Amino acid sequence: MRFGLTKVTPASGGLWDPMGDIVQMQDMLNNMFKERSLGERWSEAGILAPLVDVKDEGSGILVTTDLPGVEKGDVDLDVSDNMLTISAMRSASNEDKDEGYLRRERTYSSFSRTVTLPDAVTSDGAKAKLENGVLTVSLPKLLIEEKKKILIE
Repeated sequence: MRFGLTKVTPASGGLWDPMGDIVQMQDMLNNMFKERSLGERWSEAGILAPLVDVKDEGSGILVTTDLPGVEKGDVDLDVSDNMLTISAMRSASNEDKDEGYLRRERTYSSFSRTVTLPDAVTSDGAKAKLENGVLTVSLPKLLIEEKKKILIE
């Protein structure tokens, strides 16, 4: 057997089950990567880490991330040195009437992500916009005085 796959031989009398092998391989991969990531703990805690795009625009940094179903009042942005933390809370409720039954379901999720930016930024003059589930944050770079040479007499 190689990679845990089932080897079918005429002597075994069995049929090859390709879907069973795929499920077995997926389980092996999940177990292998569980040690290196948060794995199932993300879903247990209800915490997600949204993906971000970071773009250097010369005088500033542009950060874009998708926050579907999040209202702008539920988003919190924190800036410190060259770090940006985006966190938010999302809640949704669903009411469904079917065959005389009333079912209500509520979900709560938190989004949190801290991004290291390529340069130090300032919150002075920063702009943020949440439109159609896409958050765009524009942060001006922190201007550091140029080094001045001192002449030796």
